[in-house]
Amino acid sequence: VLTHDRLDELVPIEPAAMVDRQVIEWDKDDIDALRFMKVDVLALGMLSCMKRGLDMLADHKGINLDLATIPAEDPRTYAMIRRADTLGTFQIESRAQMSMLPRLKPRTFYDLVVQVAIVRPGPIQGDMVHPYLRRREGLEPVVFPKPELEKVLGKTLGVPLFQEQAMRVAIECAGFTPGEADMLRKSMATFKFTGGVSSFKEKLIKGMVDNGYERD
Repeated sequence: VLTHDRLDELVPIEPAAMVDRQVIEWDKDDIDALRFMKVDVLALGMLSCMKRGLDMLADHKGINLDLATIPAEDPRTYAMIRRADTLGTFQIESRAQMSMLPRLKPRTFYDLVVQVAIVRPGPIQGDMVHPYLRRREGLEPVVFPKPELEKVLGKTLGVPLFQEQAMRVAIECAGFTPGEADMLRKSMATFKFTGGVSSFKEKLIKGMVDNGYERD
């Protein structure tokens, strides 16, 4: 958390369980409400483990790899992932992720991108998970009303999973300017606090209807 003035004069701080660490006693929503800058620094421990693993490969087996040269599509690795044998694997080790892996069956790096994105409140609450899985299994047809929508959602089988896709749909299909689409993105990110995303609903629907899409 970054502030202009001393942090200990603005928020309550206490010693953490880990030596030489401190934690802020407020949760992330409190920090967001105060509009303090908050940066999430993730996976530092896992990156350290990966470096040690790469060093051990070089020392004991003479195999020299780094993050840029590890085979990205190793079949045996993806077989483990599909079995949800991912304990200790950053991003796909939670119970929710592990329960989804045998259903989504990742085989490529982009599949992992989808896997991480789909186990989130937006896709789950928006009923996007089951349509994507059915289409991935070939149990549901993938139909696009117009070519520009296929250009945006083709890689995710017609199901919008990323905020960037929502922005592109707004631009390509509803006539939003890039600036308006970015405002839409920001409102989606903060809708729990501001509810601002609803203000774009009619403009989005009208723009798509004007461009030949059915209102439903």
